[in-house]
Amino acid sequence: MSQTFPFSRLPTADLIVDAIYESSTDGQLSGEPISKLLPGSGNMGGFRVSGRGDRKNWVVLFTTGEDRDWPDSLDLNNGKFIYFGDNKTPGHELHDTRAGGNRVLRYAFSCLHDQTAPRVGVAPFLIFKKHQTRNGARSVQFKGLAVPGFPGMSATEDLVAVWKSTNGQRFQNYRSTFTILNVPVVSRAWILDLAAGNPNTFNAPKTWQDWVATGTYRPLVAEPTTVIRSVEQQTPDTQLKASILECVWKHFKDTPIAFEAFAARIYQMTDSRVIIDEITRGTIDGGRDAIGRYLLGLADDPVYAEFSLEAKCYRPPINGLPPNTIGVKEVSRLISRIRHRQFGVLVTTALVSRQAYEEVREDRHPILFISGRDIAEILISNGFNTVERVETLLVSEFKV
Repeated sequence: MSQTFPFSRLPTADLIVDAIYESSTDGQLSGEPISKLLPGSGNMGGFRVSGRGDRKNWVVLFTTGEDRDWPDSLDLNNGKFIYFGDNKTPGHELHDTRAGGNRVLRYAFSCLHDQTAPRVGVAPFLIFKKHQTRNGARSVQFKGLAVPGFPGMSATEDLVAVWKSTNGQRFQNYRSTFTILNVPVVSRAWILDLAAGNPNTFNAPKTWQDWVATGTYRPLVAEPTTVIRSVEQQTPDTQLKASILECVWKHFKDTPIAFEAFAARIYQMTDSRVIIDEITRGTIDGGRDAIGRYLLGLADDPVYAEFSLEAKCYRPPINGLPPNTIGVKEVSRLISRIRHRQFGVLVTTALVSRQAYEEVREDRHPILFISGRDIAEILISNGFNTVERVETLLVSEFKV
């Protein structure tokens, strides 16, 4: 269980990665925790800053993790944090926002890439995520200390203005990339220094100081302690995800062979380096529903890893009904079809049983599982973030 700080302790608490900071029990905005942890930050919005002018004492980035049009994300495996700006509706220029969040991003990334004085003027970014608790509806979880940019990412990639359209109106917003630094604790002493406008004191984390001085990123990398996902981890965790998965299953459940092409497309959506060579049919597939390649090499010197894909349109874990599960038999069938130097991909609207998962991972078979929840999340991250948009995709491209 994550460490939890009650509302009464917030003014003196350190910021500990993945600790939970509770709001007041009455649910009122005045009991919002971030403004008590970091006085002067305000109690509303995704961007909450301290300090006047362009140079801030700190910048709080708050995410609910629930915005389907602008899906902020944190990759725990490499410390990469993707955060979208605050121009989220038509009618405004990219930097013309009430909170000024996009101007904050523009300034921070311009300081990052300033050739004469790189990183000078970049404020610490403190990342929080909504984490409702029984005692506080507005509680938050601290996700880490972040800095703009990411190792190996160029100045043309880390802050990008992307186009969106709503009701026929086009507008731009920022997609920014940050690195969560390997800083387990942001001390209250440094927060007080920051509030006084003194970021580079002996209370500052060493990893932060090194980044400011040299530009060296040391991300907070957290390898998973388990590689066997539970039923809960494979089950949609929001109503939107459940509805999208149900839409997919109902479209293909009476003609599951049509699901094969869709499953291949889902895997393609995860990575632009996935190449589908063939959707196989009937008895000629040799137990494989699709075959393809994954690009490992450079564009002008490509190296490929071949894969076999199997698709299973089984009843998903929705509406309280027990789902079908992918068992040892189905997984063994895919393993038997994988040739030397190949890997396998199994895409299902349902779940992979624990026994099948354990056997694959313990025997180190190169099998990638994409379960029901994954399908919904992949669709959402690729812009198919409503049931209506998913239905349009299915009807127009995957006829049954």
